[in-house]
Amino acid sequence: MLNSLTLLLEKLFFLTHLNAFRPSLLFSDTDRAREKKRSIYQRGDLLEVPRTLFTHFGIYLGDNRVAHLIPDILPLFTTDKRSIRVMVTNTRLVLGVLSKSASIRVDTVEDFAYGASILLNAMDTTVQKRPLDGEEIASRAEKLVGKIPYSLLWNNCEHFVTYCRYGIAISIQTDKFCDWLKSVIRDHRSVPLTAFLGILSVVYLGMSSYTAIPTLLIPFTLWMAG
Repeated sequence: MLNSLTLLLEKLFFLTHLNAFRPSLLFSDTDRAREKKRSIYQRGDLLEVPRTLFTHFGIYLGDNRVAHLIPDILPLFTTDKRSIRVMVTNTRLVLGVLSKSASIRVDTVEDFAYGASILLNAMDTTVQKRPLDGEEIASRAEKLVGKIPYSLLWNNCEHFVTYCRYGIAISIQTDKFCDWLKSVIRDHRSVPLTAFLGILSVVYLGMSSYTAIPTLLIPFTLWMAG
């Protein structure tokens, strides 16, 4: 039951953060040239970019390298390191999220950004903890490189970088999603909607314990929690 609930919440989180392929995020040639000329990143910096599903995070290691936790479906189908080392595309990323397959890998700044603009240490203003020493931050990231289980809610790229930089694994995006979900649960207007959807499932799928129990239990739970 708990696993089913977690899976449902992750799918809902996935849908509410879907913002794929926004052209406005792409760098112009001038922007790219300007970015290459600047040497603004220090070892241990937290880099932040908008990607397919949500904001993506990484830890700068120096020498134009970034360690980041990224979902990827490809390692489930091949052990060819040359293929896997190619930067994860949006399709591979989305399928990796759905299959809960991921790794902490090291890529160039350009591959990590994937055409998006980069924010530098922006999370320092929202996390109520001072960053660790830059060398310790980078060392933590380097020690974790490799395959890792993935979860949108409990183990994503934000958990990775906050653990490395602040010593605590948290996800502000997940917290915001949970706050939104609480507001939906507390809104009694969601009760008749869930009841209606439950009745539709009974009509189309037939009366059984798999349809009748959720039809009654979910609206009742929302009503009592409101």
